[in-house]
Amino acid sequence: MRRLLDFPRRLRRANGLPLLKNPRYQPFRGLSIAILAIVSTSALAGAVDPAGLATSRTDLTPKDQARVIAVTRPTADFSKPEAFETMQGGAGTSRRQVDRDAFSQPSENITFEEEGNFKLGNALFRKNWVSSPSSTQASDGLGPLFNERACQNCHLKDGRGRPPSADSRTTSMFLRLARDASTAEEKAEIAGHKVLNFPDPVYGTQLQELAVPGLKGEGRMRVDYGDEMVALGDGTVVSLRKPSYAIDGLGYGPLDPHTTVSPRLTPPMIGLGLIEQIAPADILAHADPDDRDGDGISGKPNIIRDVSSGELTLGRFGWKAQTASIRQQAADAFDGDIGISTPEEPNHWGDCTTAEKACLAMPNGVQKRLGTVEAPSPVMDLVTFYSQNLAVPARRDVGDPAVLAGKKLFYDMGCISCHTPKFVTMRGTRNKAQAFQLVWPYSDFLLHDMGPGLADGQVVGEATGSEWRTPPLWGIGLTKTVNGNSFFLHDGRARTLTEAILWHGGEGQKARDRFAATDAADRDALIKFLESL
Repeated sequence: MRRLLDFPRRLRRANGLPLLKNPRYQPFRGLSIAILAIVSTSALAGAVDPAGLATSRTDLTPKDQARVIAVTRPTADFSKPEAFETMQGGAGTSRRQVDRDAFSQPSENITFEEEGNFKLGNALFRKNWVSSPSSTQASDGLGPLFNERACQNCHLKDGRGRPPSADSRTTSMFLRLARDASTAEEKAEIAGHKVLNFPDPVYGTQLQELAVPGLKGEGRMRVDYGDEMVALGDGTVVSLRKPSYAIDGLGYGPLDPHTTVSPRLTPPMIGLGLIEQIAPADILAHADPDDRDGDGISGKPNIIRDVSSGELTLGRFGWKAQTASIRQQAADAFDGDIGISTPEEPNHWGDCTTAEKACLAMPNGVQKRLGTVEAPSPVMDLVTFYSQNLAVPARRDVGDPAVLAGKKLFYDMGCISCHTPKFVTMRGTRNKAQAFQLVWPYSDFLLHDMGPGLADGQVVGEATGSEWRTPPLWGIGLTKTVNGNSFFLHDGRARTLTEAILWHGGEGQKARDRFAATDAADRDALIKFLESL
């Protein structure tokens, strides 16, 4: 697999072409784009890695491939905006007025009929589920253990969550519970991609703080912060919050001593359908698991087993790239966060374990006239469609000199080694709105070791305890507008974009150090660029 993943890189190196990860691309030389297109679509056509993933795009003609290579090559001209840069979500980009609903707009290129489905999906996304039995049978099934009653209560205004605080009871950050394999059989299951890790034997895969009447919750997350002072090159001192996590009031006994606790902030929902349609080959082309080019960046994919098909596939959603599709991501959230069964996860009692007998004794919300699960296929169809078509807002101030200067610094500091600016989605997508779109997510969707400062110690599939998927940056500048706060990283420890950058370690250390070493004017310009996304 590694040899095949390296092939596009070796092809470019052998012909004097720039590596995809190189933050300072030079003009193509040696081969023309057209010749490169023919090579990449014929010599590689149909090639697959051992996981069964195509290592080349079979959806493009040589002419299309040449266009894709040309348009996704990172720019070296920072004197003006790039073509189509404002439309960072392709033709579906939302150009509506920027306000608190900036992340809740439908893709602008869906049909009138599809917009109706989007609105129905939105209603289900906002729906509060209730405990069984109730008079509103179609809403039955909450819990019995849960974190929230509705999807929207976690993804606030379709944006990011926030860490728990004394003045807010809304839960939008969770504690994932897991342990590594401890026996030969368990290790074989991990190696065979049958499981990602193993749940706590009592509390399952996630701490559920809330419960239906007559049942007690599993406990409550506690976050304590310490201060870590960082001196920058110009003498500026920045205070970073260093969190520590504990669980108060465990309701069903102690955790297993080998269980790790990982906080996860709910991420923004925009652009998910576009991410889903980025060709696996284009993501794999950025992988360099052995760091063969010696640049200190060794992104790798999280190869997982698709729950529905049973086939190995590329994980691209979640903080550890542990989920392959939006539908599965929604099913996992219904199961773990709300306690609702779906065709994909038909667990009527959610994350209740056999050790939580009182939970399993509670009634479920299955209505035979509606199907065999609490959220049947029509519900999942609409919620999935809604999640796939939340539009990315248009860029702002792309021609501002400070933004352009900040963009150049972002490239020069090597940030695009992980935060890949552009992709072109696949042709022939199920929904035409996502087909052959130039998009600007600023992510490679690969796993990177971010160092001990951000490590959670939790293994998820092929992701180690210090590896995280590169999060897309589009929309990041509207976080405060939409959510009224600016909490970043997987656990919201960073209160500003500057703090988020300074937490980068491991593969991000060099870029972080370059940022820290520059003067205030350059730092402000780079932040202004990020705020324009």
